[in-house]
Amino acid sequence: MREALHTSALTSLPLLARGKVRDNYAVGDDRILMVASDRISAFDVIMGEPIPGKGELLTQMALFWFGKLGHICPNHLTGDAPESVVTANEVAQVKGRSMLVKRLKPIPVEAVVRGYLAGSGWQEYQHNQAVCGVKLPKGLKNASKLPEPIFTPAAKAAVGEHDENITYERVVEMIGASLAEKIKTVSIALYETARDVAASKGIIIADTKFEFGLDPNGNLVLMDEVLTPDSSRYWPADQYKEGVNPPSYDKQFLRDWLETAQVQGKPWSKSPPAPHLPQEVIAQTAAKYKEAWERLQD
Repeated sequence: MREALHTSALTSLPLLARGKVRDNYAVGDDRILMVASDRISAFDVIMGEPIPGKGELLTQMALFWFGKLGHICPNHLTGDAPESVVTANEVAQVKGRSMLVKRLKPIPVEAVVRGYLAGSGWQEYQHNQAVCGVKLPKGLKNASKLPEPIFTPAAKAAVGEHDENITYERVVEMIGASLAEKIKTVSIALYETARDVAASKGIIIADTKFEFGLDPNGNLVLMDEVLTPDSSRYWPADQYKEGVNPPSYDKQFLRDWLETAQVQGKPWSKSPPAPHLPQEVIAQTAAKYKEAWERLQD
């Protein structure tokens, strides 16, 4: 395996932004080079140690799903090789972990679709039997399958802050009724298609989030990452049981470890600096991501 990449350092292109995982570089006025690093975040804090192979795996998984979903919504891929826009000595930082994409006008809404009740959705349901204003039947449990997928959007937050769950009505206020309805319809169609593909591989996609942008002609375009374990809750179908959190193919192992981690003799406060990750935690986290990708390819 190649050396892990915590932070890219391309000098041939202007840096636009560094997210929790991706480093984005401008390629002219109309394209962006998205480099998926091996960084990992938990509780909105970026860990100091990378997870080897994670960036390549996320990129290959996103490309897999873009290929499966292109008939539902166009995506931001240009089809050009990422290596073609950097210098020869920078190719190693880019190869296998990057996408060269169209520059779009981002829509400031996280398009979350839930097929199961989990995470913040389960917490909200316990208070008011609804998620983001969507009323649900009584008697549901943690990890219950919902009668049908629901659209539960969030407002995108700045790096280091939590996205905020919002109602569909708030989305309409933010972007207009027509665009809101299109995003809702397309997001549910994307989820249902991916859910069925994953189910045939023994994987449950409990929920996921999509991001969209508008091209210069005002067309809706799927962008960023799609259906990776960083943006989705993947569960092994053979270990699913209603009422308990199934083991997941993502950073849950890391989150569980962090809940017990200490910094300077005290429980970690879930704010920087992050605890130092032991090699075992790094290896176990990497193995979870890898297992999800291998299952999908079977």
